[in-house]
Amino acid sequence: MAASALMNVMMAAARKAGRSLARDFGEVEQLQVSVKGPGNFVSAADHRAEEIIFNELSKARPGYSFLMEERGLIEGVDKTHRWIVDPLDGTTNFLHGIPHFAISIGLEREGVLVAGLVYNPATDEVFAAEKGKGAFLNDRRRLRVAARKSLGDAVVVTGIPHRGRPGHPHFITELQSVMMEVAGLRRSGSAALDLAYVAAGRYDGYWERALKPWDLAAGIVLVREAGGLVTDINGADTALESGNILAGNSAITKALQPLLAR
Repeated sequence: MAASALMNVMMAAARKAGRSLARDFGEVEQLQVSVKGPGNFVSAADHRAEEIIFNELSKARPGYSFLMEERGLIEGVDKTHRWIVDPLDGTTNFLHGIPHFAISIGLEREGVLVAGLVYNPATDEVFAAEKGKGAFLNDRRRLRVAARKSLGDAVVVTGIPHRGRPGHPHFITELQSVMMEVAGLRRSGSAALDLAYVAAGRYDGYWERALKPWDLAAGIVLVREAGGLVTDINGADTALESGNILAGNSAITKALQPLLAR
């Protein structure tokens, strides 16, 4: 499927930033690293990639607002559009030389998510979707969520709260509840790619708590356009606001939700 003008803008920004990340990934041991918080590292690569994305999107769509992981909220003259950007989701993977990290770009129009792109420069995979137009891998293969209906056949991915984040005892309870019912559990280190992989049918379901909008925005569009369901963990349509997300096909999410709500 030919990409729209909007998606071409998003892809160009992501690929340009991806080239910067790929260069830094090749020299990861030499990166200047600072500590932003316990277990949450930010590198010079983050800032370079975010600067590229900000400049490219600003040139292509002047006046749009931004919500970015490093810069925060930047109000534009156009109040109806907002880019939601994570320049490097999976920073810990990146800094340890693990090729599982991504650029995530979402677009809101009048408060509704209308486009999302997740790009892993290490694998050169672009997961992209626009509201009402479907989701695609590398602009060629249509994405669909997995069709499995039983948790006993499902591989489910989650995020583990790291040092310095709250909710460790609660997570252990959730983990025990879910692991007894599913075929397998995974923890990848990138929420954006977890959602992209759900959209691609690689994972059957995903849940995580205490995330930020830039972790989720693009992936939410991908899963929904791939025929999946995205809610918060209580089943409401507030995942972007609450930061607590549950995603998969309708059967898997409906089976997971009561396990997580116990």
